[in-house]
Amino acid sequence: MKAHLQQIHNLLTSNEIQFKSLHHEVTPTSEDSARVRGEDLSTGGKALVLKHGDDETNSSYALFVLSASRKLNTKANKKEIKSKNVRFATSDELARLTSGLVPGAVPPFGRPIIDLDLYVDTSIEENSVIAFNSGSLTDSVVMSVADYLRVASPTKIFVFSKQ
Repeated sequence: MKAHLQQIHNLLTSNEIQFKSLHHEVTPTSEDSARVRGEDLSTGGKALVLKHGDDETNSSYALFVLSASRKLNTKANKKEIKSKNVRFATSDELARLTSGLVPGAVPPFGRPIIDLDLYVDTSIEENSVIAFNSGSLTDSVVMSVADYLRVASPTKIFVFSKQ
C-alpha cells in the first residue's frame, strides 16, 4: 500500500470513520475517476495545490479542494487569500510539496497527510459523500462529507469555485 493511501486509511480508521477504498484502472481525469467509482462527478473532491504571492520570498502554497464538477474561480480565491497573484503549482513543485505525487493523485487532506493549509469550497458541502484519489491515480476513497470535514479540519471553508 502506498504511503499516502496508508496514512489516509490510518487517519480514518483511528477516527472510527467508515469509508470505501477502491483500487481501479488509472484515472487521469476527474471524469474518469467518477466513472470507475460509480459516483456522480459532483461528489469528486478535486485537490489543487496553488501558489499565492509575488515572488519566492513573499509567497506560499496551499491546498484547495472543490467539487470535481466545478472550476477554480481565481478572482474569488485571490480576494479571500488577499493575494494579487495565484497560479497552479508546477509538476516539480507539486512533487516536492507532496512527497512525489503527480497531478490528479493529490488527496484532499492538508496536515497531517500533506504539509499544507487546507481550504475547502462550499461546493463540497452540497453532497453527502466525497470521493477522491488517495495518493495515486489507481486508488480512491469514498466517505461521508461530514466525516471528511471533521477529520480534515480545513483552515477555512468559502466559495472559490464557479460552474
